Amino acid sequence: MLTRARYTTLMDEKPVPPKPKLNPMLKLALDIGPLVVFFAANARFGIFPATAIFMATIVAAFAVSYVLTRHIAIMPVVTAVIVLVFGSLTLVFHDDTFIKLKPTIIYALFGATLIGGYLMGKPLLAIVFDSMFHLTEEGWRKLTFRWAAFFIVMAVVNEIVWRTQSTDFWVSFKLFGFTPLTFGFAMLQYPLLMKYAAATPNPEAEAEREEASSR
Repeated sequence: MLTRARYTTLMDEKPVPPKPKLNPMLKLALDIGPLVVFFAANARFGIFPATAIFMATIVAAFAVSYVLTRHIAIMPVVTAVIVLVFGSLTLVFHDDTFIKLKPTIIYALFGATLIGGYLMGKPLLAIVFDSMFHLTEEGWRKLTFRWAAFFIVMAVVNEIVWRTQSTDFWVSFKLFGFTPLTFGFAMLQYPLLMKYAAATPNPEAEAEREEASSR
C-alpha cells in the first residue's frame, strides 16, 4: 500500500487546472525546428556558426512556447540550459567536442533521473515529460524502466556516432536518426499505456458522492 501511495500521490493527490496546450503541429515545429535549422546551418556555414544559430533557435523556441502557454516544462528547460552551456564552451574554445557531448549529457541525465525515481518508487516520468498519465502501479514501473533504458541506450549511441563518424554525419544523425528513433519508441509504448491505463480521477464526481453519502 505504501508503494502504491508513492506512485499515485503526484498524480492524484491535488487536482490541478488543465495547462494550456500548444497546437500539435506547432509543438512539433518547436521541438524539431531547432534541429532542422542546425542541420541546414551546418551544411551552409559549418559547425561553429551552426552551433551559435542552434543556441539562438533553442532560446526562441522556448520563448514562443512560454508565451503561448505561460508554463515552463522541465525537459525543455534542462535541454535549453545544457545546449547553451555546451554551445558556449564550443564557441569559446573553438572545439566541437562540447556540442557533440551535449546529447550524451542530456540522455544520461534523463535516464539517471528516471532510474532514480524507479528505485525510489516515484513517478518522475510524468514530470520529465510534463504529461499527466493515469497508469496502474505496474504500468508506471514498466514505462519508467523502458524510457530510462531508452535514454541510456541513446547516450551510448551518441558516443559511438560522434567518436567514429564525421561531424556532418553526426549532425545529420541528430535529425534523421535520434528524432525518428524517439518518435518510433514512443509509439511502441502505446499498447502498454492502453493495457495499464487507470481510471482518470474525477474530483467533482468524488465530491458529489461524498456529499450524497453524508445526507
